[in-house]
Amino acid sequence: MADQTTRRPYTAYAGIMGAFAGGLAAAGVLAHAFDRDPREHNALDLFVLGAATFKAARTISSDEVTSFMREPFVEGHAHGGDEDPLETGDLRQAIGELVTCSRCIGTWVAAGLGTTQILAPRFGRILTWSLAAAGVNDWLQAGFAALTNKANELEQRTE
Repeated sequence: MADQTTRRPYTAYAGIMGAFAGGLAAAGVLAHAFDRDPREHNALDLFVLGAATFKAARTISSDEVTSFMREPFVEGHAHGGDEDPLETGDLRQAIGELVTCSRCIGTWVAAGLGTTQILAPRFGRILTWSLAAAGVNDWLQAGFAALTNKANELEQRTE
């Protein structure tokens, strides 16, 4: 991350947080205008939103297919998710820090998906459930690989 000589982009951080809060406020106003009630969502919706947020945040912050989104905001070339944000002390650095951190961008993803579910329920549900299924698939694939590796290791010990 930044060393002592690089100025932290506090003004950009404030702008990003203002955009986040303003976007949520605007979504709330639109939800009210369209008579959408977010209280209709239940615990299953929260779980699905969490799984979808996990998948989308990991995809944005580390997948090759989204490297074009990170490229303008990282040192060198964006590739496989191990990039470092630019240390420019400005908005580019702040955005770089946001898009290279799965937890950080996850907050934005969750807000976007939640808003989409409320303002455009059919599209929001398809999008969220598709991402959630992909996130569960990631966990199942990782679990299967771990079990297979462990089984192979145990088999080699008994030979």
